[in-house]
Amino acid sequence: MQVGLRSVLDSNLMRVIAGKFRSQPLTAPKGWDTRPTSDRLRETLFNVLAPRIQGAVFADLFAGTGAVGIEALSRGARQVYFAENAKTPLIALRGNLARFKIGPEATVEPRGTLPLLRHLVEQKISLDIVFLDPRYRDDSAYRTTLEFLGEQPILGANAIVIAEHSHRLPLPHPFGHLSQYRVMPHGEASLTFFHCNDLG
Repeated sequence: MQVGLRSVLDSNLMRVIAGKFRSQPLTAPKGWDTRPTSDRLRETLFNVLAPRIQGAVFADLFAGTGAVGIEALSRGARQVYFAENAKTPLIALRGNLARFKIGPEATVEPRGTLPLLRHLVEQKISLDIVFLDPRYRDDSAYRTTLEFLGEQPILGANAIVIAEHSHRLPLPHPFGHLSQYRVMPHGEASLTFFHCNDLG
């Protein structure tokens, strides 16, 4: 039996916080095992990113419904790459992009994070800002993604990487050329910021 879009996307209410899509609703699947980045945490994140976001090439990894990447586009990012391979959040992500009539400035990779990153390396595309938000307990997802970002030629000059994770599970470092420079606790979550060491 085919499941209707409305039943799959019986939504938990989230909204775009600022920018050209400000206050517009975002769909998140009801009852699905996702943990969307909260509005307050997104606001905290983008307050930090504000000086960097205009014209940036942004990656939203483990994107879920795409709330972070869509917020980036709303605030002026030039291009956003979304990686999500779970069927139900992917439906929500594509529905949110369609609702805002977002076109070629968004690219969705339905095979997941590492296939997207490998493709970007092959295409010699550099990222300015990377946000990753795997399941909090998925240590291997954090490790393999951060190691790839720290070892492959994918980050542009002055690029930063931000990982959302449980405040109870601090992230180790460094990962290749990536080193932590800031940790922001926020309730049950933390945002850890990385930048590339000088490769000299």
